[in-house]
Amino acid sequence: MVELMLLAPAGEVERISDALMELDALAVTVEDADADTPDEAPIFGEPGMPATFGEQIRGWRHSVLKALFENETLATEAATVLLAEEGWSDLHVQGLAPVAEQDWVRLTQSQFDPVRITDTFWIVPSWHEPPAQARRVMRLDPGLAFGTGTHPTTRMCLRWIAGHADVATPWPRVLDYGCGSGILAIGAALHGATGIDAVDIDTAAVESTLANAQANGVTLHAGLPDQANGSYPVVLANILSAPLKLLAPLLCGHVEAGGSLVLAGILERQIDELTEAYAPWIALEVGDREDGWVLLTGRRA
Repeated sequence: MVELMLLAPAGEVERISDALMELDALAVTVEDADADTPDEAPIFGEPGMPATFGEQIRGWRHSVLKALFENETLATEAATVLLAEEGWSDLHVQGLAPVAEQDWVRLTQSQFDPVRITDTFWIVPSWHEPPAQARRVMRLDPGLAFGTGTHPTTRMCLRWIAGHADVATPWPRVLDYGCGSGILAIGAALHGATGIDAVDIDTAAVESTLANAQANGVTLHAGLPDQANGSYPVVLANILSAPLKLLAPLLCGHVEAGGSLVLAGILERQIDELTEAYAPWIALEVGDREDGWVLLTGRRA
């Protein structure tokens, strides 16, 4: 395989990416051409870094597009077609580079090690043996749906579950809203919870949740959001701040009197706007912090 590298301005990145895919590219990645220099610009609001540049322009000022092709002939033809087409501004070919054949499955697997949630609670991919100290193990492989335990927001939610679940008196109902891979719902089940509803707007996430639950030998109900019904002693939602604000009345309405609401996907700088959005129903407070992200929790009166 061969990688074609192009330098393009922000305004052309999307069109060039689409054109590369139409020219038989197997994959296209976009990187900041100014990465690791004083001109590097955050555009996605990374923790601790204001997204001032990204609010003005969709993309970096200069981007490197790397397109993967089956062979040098296809890569060269793609570059020739793009350079011959009128309308591109400041498009430059940086070069071609061979990509060594690799066992991509083994390479991908090597990037995912067991994830520690607590000393005794671990997430372990199927190709790894659990650590000796693990007492509760969730088997979860990277997949299409979000949630493998590597992101701080997921780890904080699972730590909360591990720290608040009472196996002697298990939660009779739990709602995981925006379940993704089902990781939070499965974590609750492994800590004794029953009557678990895991919902998501993405049908692929629902399918992933069901498959992961079966792989872990736990029972839960997974479906679209309208499957959530009634009130729950525990409501979990690891999404992002914007949808969490819009969902405030709905999520709070699912929390029973005295029940707990656990929210994640929130940056430190978004604490005030989230607590304000939920104030009419539940007083939220910071329950955990990690790498610029926070976990907000509260109880319904």
